[in-house]
Amino acid sequence: MTPPLPTRDQLPDVLLEQATWVGWRSQTRSGDETKVPRDVTGGYASATDSATWTTFDEARAYAADGPADGVGYVFTAAGPFVGVDLDKCRDPETGQADDWAQELIDRLDSYTEVSPSGTGYHVITRGALPPGGNRTGNLELYDDARFFTVTGDHVEGTPTTVAARQDALDAIHDAYFDTVADAEPTHTSSTASGVQSGASVSVTGPGNDLTDDALIERASNAANGAKFSRLWRGDTTGYDSHSEADMALCSMLAFWTAGDAQQIDRLVRDSGLYRPKWDAVHFSDGSTYGETTIDRAIAGTTEYYQSSRGLGVGGSGTTHAADSRPATDAGTASSPDRRASSADQPPTVPSPLGGREVSGRMQELTTQLEAALDENEQLQATLEAERAAREAAEARVRELEAAADEERGGWSLFGWLRS
Repeated sequence: MTPPLPTRDQLPDVLLEQATWVGWRSQTRSGDETKVPRDVTGGYASATDSATWTTFDEARAYAADGPADGVGYVFTAAGPFVGVDLDKCRDPETGQADDWAQELIDRLDSYTEVSPSGTGYHVITRGALPPGGNRTGNLELYDDARFFTVTGDHVEGTPTTVAARQDALDAIHDAYFDTVADAEPTHTSSTASGVQSGASVSVTGPGNDLTDDALIERASNAANGAKFSRLWRGDTTGYDSHSEADMALCSMLAFWTAGDAQQIDRLVRDSGLYRPKWDAVHFSDGSTYGETTIDRAIAGTTEYYQSSRGLGVGGSGTTHAADSRPATDAGTASSPDRRASSADQPPTVPSPLGGREVSGRMQELTTQLEAALDENEQLQATLEAERAAREAAEARVRELEAAADEERGGWSLFGWLRS
């Protein structure tokens, strides 16, 4: 059952002041019900296209007229708000919240409302998300390129205003998502790590001798080159937030740079994804958003591209060979930032895959799969656009038919042709 439309007096003023509202309509896709954002002009809205957003009053009026089931609020990189989505944690009959959800609601202590299904909650706070994951189980956090359905069904006992809760967001993110601390990095001096300027990170890899231009060329022509190229241009399509796109690019750069933190930082600054947030201090230890993103990307990378200077499996330094071992495996230096020597490596073992190590073959298959998934996303977007165009055309035909009915006293050529 679709909930009633919210009114202005049910919602925080700071949200009503923003012109980042859309309508939404429930649709069934692949057997699952989903909520699709709608533009008040009649087409589909996008959480990354400000031209499809509007004011709360216009979005509500559009929904009240029937084309949409409700209204939604879009979170943007320029905005100060974070949305916390708690799903499948509320009994719609009794209103009782699951213990884990109630604990988060109490800790965030900000505007909270019941979701349209009645089985979850939406909490909106002021703050910014740390880099890294933002979805796990029935918990999702968003601060960019995402819209929340808004019901105005305020949860009794929670504030009616949007509160600044950065400390709570950091604590919740650390508790539910992977952090740099999970990788147990070793803090080293800039000389030992090879980082002389730029990002001040706590983990780094062996690096290689690829120049920035050569790296971009190789990454762009790899099996998942289309994905890299889109991110490099600043296209966040397929990602729920700009932060996820940042992490995806840094993870790819961690592979191609062999964990060279300084080069990753330099390349991100040259990419289309770079934004002032990269240099903003986001954590109590003084680390910036960019530094922590690089940390996490390197800590999560277990394979590196190795060129002539690199030390791939067997220490052969063969071009396109990937080191299949994590930096903390036996046989490498005890600290992840110490450069390995050929004596640290096991002897080369011939591979049945034509000279490429098994891990390299797995990397190739993985990137091919990612490329196929990217292509599928583009096809789905095209299909969605065609569906929207068809709906608009059908609506126009109905308008013409209604006009013809009125003009001809009830008889319509369109109606006659359809009969």
